[in-house]
Amino acid sequence: MLDALVIAAEGADGGGSFLVQPDVGLMLWTVVAFAIAAFLLQKFAFPPIAAALDRRQNMIEESIESAARTRAEADEVLAEYRERLAAAREQAEAIIARARKAAETTEQETIAQAKQRREELLEQTKRDIAAETRRAIQDIRNEVADLTILATEKITRKTLGEDDQRRLVEEALAELDFTALAGDAGSRN
Repeated sequence: MLDALVIAAEGADGGGSFLVQPDVGLMLWTVVAFAIAAFLLQKFAFPPIAAALDRRQNMIEESIESAARTRAEADEVLAEYRERLAAAREQAEAIIARARKAAETTEQETIAQAKQRREELLEQTKRDIAAETRRAIQDIRNEVADLTILATEKITRKTLGEDDQRRLVEEALAELDFTALAGDAGSRN
């Protein structure tokens, strides 16, 4: 059956396939059509395509350059930011160090002032105690003098004169040892 098809195909064309045997007229028209199509494409289609490709290429190159500039600027800004951050850290550390030093100085001054105030209060207290001791001794002397005068008046049953009173008081006071009272008050401090 295959043989019958091959024979039928050869007989219908008159001796062969038109694809296998070139026809000069058809070839000429094909070349002319191709040349016209190439001319029309070259004249009308390729310039806009080439321009679009050039624009696209320029846009891509500009985008790459812009990205490179942006990256460079970002790197500069980042470097500046890092420098500022480092400077801010140094300033913060310096401020903290100054604050610590000021706190230590204030603490030392406060301690010194407190010690000085304590010493002043201690001295004032000692002076007050000494003054009170002197006053108490004077009060005791006065009381002893009054008691001595009363006792003498009762014993002698007469009122003594001022000279006699003074003499008796001085004698009684000379017999009493008030230095022991003053010494005890001073040694307790």
